[in-house]
Amino acid sequence: MPKHGKKFRKVTEAIDSLKTYDVAEAMDLVLKSSFAKFDETVDVAVNLGVNPKYSDQMVRGAVSLPHGLGKTVRVVAFCKGENEEKARSAGAIEAGGDDLVERIKGGWLEFDKAVATPDMMGHVGKVGKILGPRGLMPNAKTGTVTVELEKAIQELLAGKVEFRVDKAGVIHAPIGKVSFGVEKLLGNLRSIVDALIKLKPSTAKGTYMKAMSLSSTMGPGVRVDTASLKKAGE
Repeated sequence: MPKHGKKFRKVTEAIDSLKTYDVAEAMDLVLKSSFAKFDETVDVAVNLGVNPKYSDQMVRGAVSLPHGLGKTVRVVAFCKGENEEKARSAGAIEAGGDDLVERIKGGWLEFDKAVATPDMMGHVGKVGKILGPRGLMPNAKTGTVTVELEKAIQELLAGKVEFRVDKAGVIHAPIGKVSFGVEKLLGNLRSIVDALIKLKPSTAKGTYMKAMSLSSTMGPGVRVDTASLKKAGE
């Protein structure tokens, strides 16, 4: 019994799984191999030359994509006082302190991102075991714990992407929709790559960007020649 359907097998015929492609060619192949009826998301996976078990080699950050993500992001804000109204005006679907914490304890999780002011992190910690595993915990390293609440919310709504290296040393991140086209997707990819380069740990030895692949939601992965990344977004 085949592991993949006919459409998937057909689009993979044009892709050499052993070859690494120029980044622009790889992106073009990803778009051409997209076959779903919906507007698929394009993702990048980067294998970094780091050992995440050491804290000084944990690569984590966030970047605002120049062309956004092409999807609606629901943001909540942990704050109090006048910040609640500011957060809602900036686009947060909910804002509050203990009341918001209690709603989450009760099972409400109808949001995609969360931000918080520093003074609220003691309250947020009460639902850390709920938010953490889902990637929803506010964090200062990604700019989601901040006194500049309105700015943080607006950046998330505009397409700010958070990323964190996993146990295998791989970063996964969305870079937009198939409908964006090659040029916009390359521009977003360039932002991710630039952010990763800036975050390179000083203790990381050898090749930093060991491998990269691009794929759409339903399509096959296409391996990228990392040497061609200097051209991305140009």
